[in-house]
Amino acid sequence: MRIRTAASALALLLATSLSAAAADAVYAPYDPAPAPLAPAANDYGDTDFVFELGISGIVSPEYLGSDEYQINPSPIISVEYLNLPGIGSFGGKDGLGLSIGPSFDYIGDRDASDYSELTGLDDLDATYELGLKAGYEWQNAEVYGAVRYAFGGADGFVGDIGANLIARPTERLVLKAGPTVSFASSDYMDSYFGVSARESVASGFRLGAYDPDGGFKSVGVAASARYEIFTDWFINADAKYDRLVGDAKDSPIVQAGDENQYFFGLGVSKRFSLDLW
Repeated sequence: MRIRTAASALALLLATSLSAAAADAVYAPYDPAPAPLAPAANDYGDTDFVFELGISGIVSPEYLGSDEYQINPSPIISVEYLNLPGIGSFGGKDGLGLSIGPSFDYIGDRDASDYSELTGLDDLDATYELGLKAGYEWQNAEVYGAVRYAFGGADGFVGDIGANLIARPTERLVLKAGPTVSFASSDYMDSYFGVSARESVASGFRLGAYDPDGGFKSVGVAASARYEIFTDWFINADAKYDRLVGDAKDSPIVQAGDENQYFFGLGVSKRFSLDLW
């Protein structure tokens, strides 16, 4: 596997942060209910909307199925609590319970001329994914899921589900780990893993023609840590391993790259509280 210097540096920083259990934390993409700083922080009073904004640096494969890595900035957006008059509330004021919020992802463009193993394939524009995520968190466990619609370079639906065990060693530190599964529609899979007959010819038949179906895209495991450095300010970090499966794994594109995909992230975020009604 070839990993760029910046990616290696961030991965090393992540490993160091996780080993220093009180100094670092992980941004969990499905972490809508962070641990409160103190019992008094659980009482939002007349607050109707509690959300979190931040920025993270993410190390990820240069394209789906690649064995080369890149580092890019990524926003952190999380909704912890929302009260809607006449409808009800979502999320628990103690940081537990049901949460519903936005889910999004961004995949950069894929320029075949940048990678010798993709010679002959058409270029892909950047893909934008927008949707919803929902989760339910208990004191020591959570389940979550997300569905997004993709447009741009790829069209179709993509999503993931998972579960975590949760440890709270201190009032400020939350650790999570558990399995994940992702899925995608046939249109989405064809964009990233398919090879048309014309593309196969253009590659000199090095990449065989391939038409994948929709279904499970990957299985993996994710771990996260999250530390409240000051009231409502957090250091977030996460690490994830995905193994492409099914029609994604069998793609000639993946066979020329790597079915094992790694992700690392480190960022900072702030919680905001608003009285809307």
